[in-house]
Amino acid sequence: MRHNRQVLVFDADDTLWENNVLFERVIEDFLDWLKHPTLDKLQLRAVLNDIEAANSVTHGYGTKSLLRSLADCVERLRRRPATAQEHGEIRELATALIDHEVELIPGVAETLAALGDRHELLLLTKGDPEEQQRKIDASQLAHHFRAIGIVREKNDETYRRFIDTHALTPATSWMIGNSPKSDIRPARQAGMNAVFIPNAHTWVLEHGELDLADEGVLHLRAFGELTEHF
Repeated sequence: MRHNRQVLVFDADDTLWENNVLFERVIEDFLDWLKHPTLDKLQLRAVLNDIEAANSVTHGYGTKSLLRSLADCVERLRRRPATAQEHGEIRELATALIDHEVELIPGVAETLAALGDRHELLLLTKGDPEEQQRKIDASQLAHHFRAIGIVREKNDETYRRFIDTHALTPATSWMIGNSPKSDIRPARQAGMNAVFIPNAHTWVLEHGELDLADEGVLHLRAFGELTEHF
């Protein structure tokens, strides 16, 4: 247990609430809807992954980017732009995302309340600013955080700016998240400590190898375990 006051910076999607599992449900329904005559679902998913990887660079993350990727997938496979009817059917498949439904991960609310009594909590999430803010509002968790940052990408420069903006001391600051790519590795590159809490539904594009010998990374199994260490 770290009794001295620490700064705990939390990721949001798939750390505080389920996110990618909602996207995966939409994608699964989309692949069933697509019904390609020669490609199976694994092959269709590989095409979509390639499209999503490209679109995330130019169009960012979130529901709008996914809808674009699904329409682009239709265009690539059917060799024509998606029709207005197809766009409507795709949006219907993504209703839960468009409505910004939030499913808190078990233990999050009570754990944040306990941690807030003895540490300083901040939030740093990436994605479409309006969409992320709506999810934060729906979660009813904003009051736990001294400051909230919404950025379009998380890399080492993002973390350095965040450290400077909020006058953080990296040695006593921890980035807590589920993504090796966006939460753990860039935070460590910026000099922060990190807590890795895996989520079985983490987006494939957020996967990455971690150095298991890195003593600056704490590996936990569940969000509630944070109170055993902080």
